[in-house]
Parts: sequence; structure tokens; C-alpha cells
Amino acid sequence: MNIYHRYLVFMISENPFFSPRGVAVIGASSEPTRLGYGIARSLVTGGYPGQVVLVNPKGGQLLGHPLYTSILQVPDPVDLAVLLVPAAAAPETLRQCGERGLKAVILCSGGFSETGTEGAALESQCAEIARQYHMRLMGPNCIGVIDTHLPMNATFLPPPGPLPGNVAFISHSGALCAAVIDWSRSQGLGFSRLVSLGNQADLCEAEVLEPVADDPHTLALTLYLESVKDGRQFVRQAAAAARRKPLVAVKVGRYSSGQRAAASHTGALAGQESAYDAAFRRAGVIRADTIEEMFEWARALAACPLPQGRRIAVLTNAGGPGVTAADALEAQGLQLADLSDSTLAAMRQFLPPAASLRNPVDMLASASPEDYARSLQLLLSDAGVDGAMVIIPAPPMFAAGAVARALIPVIQSGSKPVVAAVMGGDLVSEAVAHLRAAGVPEYRFPERAAAALAALAQRATFLVQDSAELRPLLQPPVGLCGSLPDGVLAPEASTCLLEAYGIRTTQSRLAASAEEAVALARSMGMGEDQGVVLKIASPDIQHKSDVGGVLLNLKDAAAVTQGFSNLIANARAARPEARLEGVSIQPLIGPGQDVIIGGVRDPQFGPLVMFGSGGVEVEGLKDIAFALAPLTEPDLDYLLAQTWAGRRLKGFRNLPPGDETAVRQALTGLAQLMADSPDLAEIEINPLRVLPGKRGAVALDVRGRTEKTG
Repeated sequence: MNIYHRYLVFMISENPFFSPRGVAVIGASSEPTRLGYGIARSLVTGGYPGQVVLVNPKGGQLLGHPLYTSILQVPDPVDLAVLLVPAAAAPETLRQCGERGLKAVILCSGGFSETGTEGAALESQCAEIARQYHMRLMGPNCIGVIDTHLPMNATFLPPPGPLPGNVAFISHSGALCAAVIDWSRSQGLGFSRLVSLGNQADLCEAEVLEPVADDPHTLALTLYLESVKDGRQFVRQAAAAARRKPLVAVKVGRYSSGQRAAASHTGALAGQESAYDAAFRRAGVIRADTIEEMFEWARALAACPLPQGRRIAVLTNAGGPGVTAADALEAQGLQLADLSDSTLAAMRQFLPPAASLRNPVDMLASASPEDYARSLQLLLSDAGVDGAMVIIPAPPMFAAGAVARALIPVIQSGSKPVVAAVMGGDLVSEAVAHLRAAGVPEYRFPERAAAALAALAQRATFLVQDSAELRPLLQPPVGLCGSLPDGVLAPEASTCLLEAYGIRTTQSRLAASAEEAVALARSMGMGEDQGVVLKIASPDIQHKSDVGGVLLNLKDAAAVTQGFSNLIANARAARPEARLEGVSIQPLIGPGQDVIIGGVRDPQFGPLVMFGSGGVEVEGLKDIAFALAPLTEPDLDYLLAQTWAGRRLKGFRNLPPGDETAVRQALTGLAQLMADSPDLAEIEINPLRVLPGKRGAVALDVRGRTEKTG
């Protein structure tokens, strides 16, 4: 059964995992120290409204329920089985579940791939049995599933469980689920569903996204990821889910990947995290750096309306916190709103003359709860304000709790996002309690509040973006890239590929001797008004300039003859082991801005495209950005806005603007080339010379490497 059909099976049978009519606990134990006892206790005493059946080959009773000796004996209805049996017994138990007709099984037991090769083989056996019976298998090595609104707690975690809420949590780590549940209760953070995926022998993170997003109680999804099972499937399913509910993710292990063997700057710089960043951006997944940050943003995304822009008003009763907030907002890519004259005039009617009203609005320490409420109402009514941050230090004259109570009706009746920075500890605890009860996101410091507002703005931007993939203006001939030779692409093959995808190249010819070099240079119009460029041609020399392998603007036969000899001598001296094919001859292209564009095939997410500042210092400058191929219009905007190379295309000081349209077309074409050519491992144009005005862009040097995919 292919991935698509297995996904359909899961969609049809999603209720057994999240709202089953009956649950069987196989491996239920009467010993309170056993995990099998914990799952039975959670289901029997946790308010689950469906049938609970307990299975143990020894029989007996547990928690007032009979212990059946086999899953084959249990009465209907049973839609879900939770297994806590020894790893060696798991295959036979799964077969019995299949014979019983179950379509959903959670295998909580450990002892599988996390333990080594023998465990991995046992895990593969379990996955194959699940496929044979068309069962969906969650785990192994997981803690199970919680739905707080059914309610159902099919885990072995000790009580109390999570507070009911509107944030879902999907995690590769069961231990993290346990810690998060305990921590969240102290933060007043409630969950709708928790899903522990474990080793993902069958069911993976991509497949649970849409069913969880469909849950009416879930307003935001959070993900703790150690990897993804299928990169492109994850992007598709995450994008579909993110169109309905916001997704925030933490991806760990970002510094563990080793340096890849690469034939280009693009390949060397395309680390695992570049691919994840590009995938998350395409899918609309908001990436957090820490677990705490992930839940802080999810709280705001679940509670707040989205802003129409990035203009934020700050309301405070102290100058220092206001300045802190202003810095934090700018650091997050937000901006302080310019308040209208009518808003300023209205606030002057009731605030002290010494109050600073130009945003951040500092009402001074004497500000009353009524001052806070009236000022916030005016700020939210200002057409130039897209959202607000209210800062509540411990007031010297009024209780912080009274301030919070006054603000809550204003926040709840508005259509713009408001977050609160409630600064302090015991003196502001009442304000925190009121805000949490009202569903208003609150943070201890302005920096955290600013980050939450930025997450809201990122979400709003994603929802209005056009996600359609772009095609190059020129359509390449069918079958052009169907079968590429192994190894380094010859210059002629590279030129053919680029031209077919609408990327302009310069004429380049290979000379095996000085005499041939002179003849080729003359055929290219070499003379006083037209120089030529000589480059060493070797599949083993990546950085030509490092070995003295490039000569520019040669204008006569003597210079070309001497240049040919010098390039060969330099290469042999610097790299005696390198294969030398000769010297390539190109006409000299006029001045412009040199950028780099490249493509590389990531093992998880497929083809990526890179853009940035070109030349010999690419890896040192690292002025680069990556996006998934094929590209979308937002991808192009990101690549240009994220890099100095892209911003400089608009002109800088006395440098004229470059042809940005030509760069966009070249990136689109290269991305489509990577998408169309599964044998193409990496390709790079460095530099792409971007000519001034609307004169286009020309690929001056191209390197490519292929490898057969099967």
C-alpha cells in the first residue's frame, strides 16, 4: 500500500486514535509500579466515556474491571488498542489485534530501534504486520495520546494530567510530553490534544497534522521534531494544516550534521538546517528556537486576532520598559506605530501634562486602571495601529490586578491583537491570574511579548501569500534532463541546460593549446574594444582563482599565448594531481553586480535553491539564503530581501540598480531545472553577472555534478 492510500486509511480511521468508542489496554498490570497499571488507571479514572477493556494473560480483575486473557476475547466496541508488552511479544500481539479487526494501535513498549540493530529488526517486523492488516501503528517507544475534551488519557503518565485548553502538542519525545504537562499547569497553559509519536515505525508527524488541525478544540498546533520521516510529505501536509490552524515547531539537533562532500559553494553551505528553514517557511510553520518560546507563541496565536500590519503601539506607566519594548519590536521586524493627531489630543484630555504620548505612550507612574483602559481603547481605535503591547509593572499606587481587570473588556471587545508584559513576581500575580483566566497572552518581559507579536505578524503574512509554484518563462524540451551522465557536467552540457531554462550564458570554448586559444579568442572578436577571459579547465579545481587560474581582459594574441602557459603552469604547481583539460575562453562581459545562484539536492526535502553575494568569498561572507524548489513568488521575495546581494540590486550609493527581473527569472529557471532533473546533485552559477538597468544577467561560470538516483 503506497503512502497516499495509507494516509487515506488513517484519515478514515482517525477517530480510533483520538475519540474511540472503546479502548483495550493489552498488558494491563495490577502492580501499581508498572506502566501497564498507569495506562489502565488513566483510562478508568480519567473520565473517559467509552468502554475500557483490560487484557492480561493471567486474568483476574483490576480497578473493578475484569482482565481478559486475550484481545480476541474482548467484547465490542473496541476501536483502539494500547500495548505495553515485552518487545519480543509485540509482533504476535499485533497479529492478534489485526485478527480482531482493529485499525488503530498504540505500541508504548520500548526495546526497538532505539536499542540497536536487533531492536530495529523487531520494529520493522511490527510495521510489516501492521501493513498486512491495514492497521495504523503509533510508536513504538511512546507514551500515547491525550484528548482533554473527550476526555481520554491513553498514557501511563501520573495524574494530574494537562489542563483542558486549545493548544495541541505533537512530540517525538515522550519524556518531553511528561515534563511539558507538569510545567504547563504552573503556566496556566491548557492543551487540547497531546500526541507522542515515538519511533514512528508507521505513523509519522506529517500524518497526524491534519487530523489534529481538524479538531474544533484546537486553535494552535505545536511540534517538537527531531527529524521528519518524509520531507516533501511533511511540507505538503503541514502547508494544508497551516492554512487552517497556526503551527509552531522546535526542531532539535540543528548542530549535529557534518560537513557534506560538495563540488560547489552551494553544496558546502546547504546544511540540514537550511533545508528545514526553507521547508518550514514554505509550509507556513513558525520556527521557534526554544520549547518555552514555542508555547509562548502558540498561546498568542490561539488567543489573538491577527494584525493587518506590523505597526505596534506600546502602552506603559514607566519609561524604561517602554524603551525596552521599542528596541525589542524593532529587533523582531516590527515598528512603532505613528499615532494620529486625534488620538494624541484625546489622551491629553485625561493624562498628566508630563506624560509622553508619542509611542511608546508613557502615562507615568500615577496611571490608574481607568487611564490604562481609556488609553488602550484610543490606541486600538487608531487606524495607524495594527496591534498593541501593554506593559504592567507593579504600580506604585494601584494594584496590578485592578489594572488587568480594567484592560480585559477593552482587549476582548477589540479586533486587534494585544499582548501584556506583566513585569514582576508576587506583586503582579493577581494580574497574571486575571489575564490567564480571560485568555489574554501575558509575558514577564517586553522582549517575550514582542516575539509573540512577531509570530502573529508572520502568521498573517503567510495566510495572504500566493503559494503557487512558479514556472520559467521558457519551457525546456521534454526529456532534456531525463538522463544525465555521472560525474562533473561538461561545460557544453551545463550551457545547454541553462539556456534551455531561460538562463543566459556567455560563449565559452575549450582550448587544448595556446594556438587554439588564440584562434578561439579571435573568433570571439578579441581586439582593442573586446577583451577575453581565460580560465583553467579542470574537474578537480573548484576555486580557480585560488590557484591563479583566471585571467581577465586579454586583448591580443601575445597576451593569450602567455596567459595559456601561465594558467597551465600555475595549476600544475598548485595542484599537481589535478586533471587538466585545457583552458576555457570567454568574451569579457561588461561591469555589473556579481551574485551566486545554485541548486543542491537535500536528502530529506529534495531540491533547494541558493542565492547570495557571489565571487571568491562566498563561504566567508555567507550572505546567502535558501528556498525549496520549485520557487514561489514569496520565495523569490525572501531570497532577495534576506541577502545584501538582493537588496543591493536596487542600487547602492553610486552603484546603479541591477536587473532584478533577470535575477528572478534566472532563479526560477534554475529551481525548475533542479526539480525536473533527479540525477542533478548540484549546480552553481558563480558569478551570475547582473548588468545595470534592464540589460539582463549572464552566467559567467557554471559547475554541476550528477549522481544516479537508482
